[in-house]
Amino acid sequence: MNQLAAFDIAMVAGETSGDLLASLFIPGLQQRWPSLKMAGIGGPRMQQLGFASWWPMDKLSVRGYVEVLRHYREIVGIRSQLKSRLLDKRPDIFIGIDAPDFNLDLALGLRNAGIKTVQFVCPSVWAWRAERIQKIRCCVDHVLCIFPFEPDLLNKHGIAATFVGHPLANLIPEHADKSAARYQLQLAQDARVLAILPGSRKDEVKQLLPRFLAAVELLQKQYPELETVLPVAPGMDELVNTILRQFQPRRNLKIIPMQSHTVMAAADVALVASGTATLEVALFKCPMVIAYAMPWLSWQIIERKRLQPWVGLPNILCREYAVPEFLQSRATPQALAQGISDWLQHPAKVQVLRQTFTQLHQSLRADTSTLVTNAIEKILQA
Repeated sequence: MNQLAAFDIAMVAGETSGDLLASLFIPGLQQRWPSLKMAGIGGPRMQQLGFASWWPMDKLSVRGYVEVLRHYREIVGIRSQLKSRLLDKRPDIFIGIDAPDFNLDLALGLRNAGIKTVQFVCPSVWAWRAERIQKIRCCVDHVLCIFPFEPDLLNKHGIAATFVGHPLANLIPEHADKSAARYQLQLAQDARVLAILPGSRKDEVKQLLPRFLAAVELLQKQYPELETVLPVAPGMDELVNTILRQFQPRRNLKIIPMQSHTVMAAADVALVASGTATLEVALFKCPMVIAYAMPWLSWQIIERKRLQPWVGLPNILCREYAVPEFLQSRATPQALAQGISDWLQHPAKVQVLRQTFTQLHQSLRADTSTLVTNAIEKILQA
């Protein structure tokens, strides 16, 4: 396929992290194929690069079994309509970006119709729901992996896969400029700064932000000078403000729109929801406390399918509890505050963690945009 050929890609990103990941490799595709057309479901970053999103991405940003059931008919309806539209359009290739519960079923229908299908971000079959590996083999032609151990695992099960590096490992500098980040956020250079990152989905924010704010109140009694920064994810303003009104006005709490990476760079420590943000915080070499909570029934189902003792990506990749995790009933304000205090009181422990995170950062680095583009070109020519 030459550079001037008409080339259509369909993509689906179901959440903020997927939107970010896609935006980091799309420029490489556009450089290889200048006439590239992209459509499907994506977020604001993808749309800024010329992607046509046929439905709002937040329609798919639902986590947990019970929560998905509430939105099941709408999500299945969107997938059915999208499938029909793509079968009519017949793109050259479909790329599902994370969101495997939505994307794999869609990919199966497209693949059965002769459309090449790719999954970018391997479902975490090494952590939970190992049975999905059979589904992956049926649904996609190729998996683009962001962790180096994944291709061998997939290859053993007859699934073609390529390690393309983690795009965030290139986006985030190995040595972030904390001073510049604090200047940008108007924070004192000598302040102790806590970032609170309660997630990018409404269900996550509802579950975690009240606990995080209660933990902040406890910490500010112990550390009156502590500066707390809350970056608000797109579309979360109204919900965040509603939750904030339930708490007494507090000093040293800065609410800012987006800019999560700047906040991570500026922070001395972070309180973060389990998910992609934990890896981002690790790449900024910032110590953290990981928390997560969801409705009881969803947790019981997920807990039975877990294959590893950890849920946070830094711990899974380091194969140890490099940072503490507090899940479900253990994610109390008292426990979260104590976890943060432990980091603030043990600077030597922080230095060891930063060395660990530097090694992790280096292991995930690759020229992701080029590797993704090369892999897609080979898939198209196969």
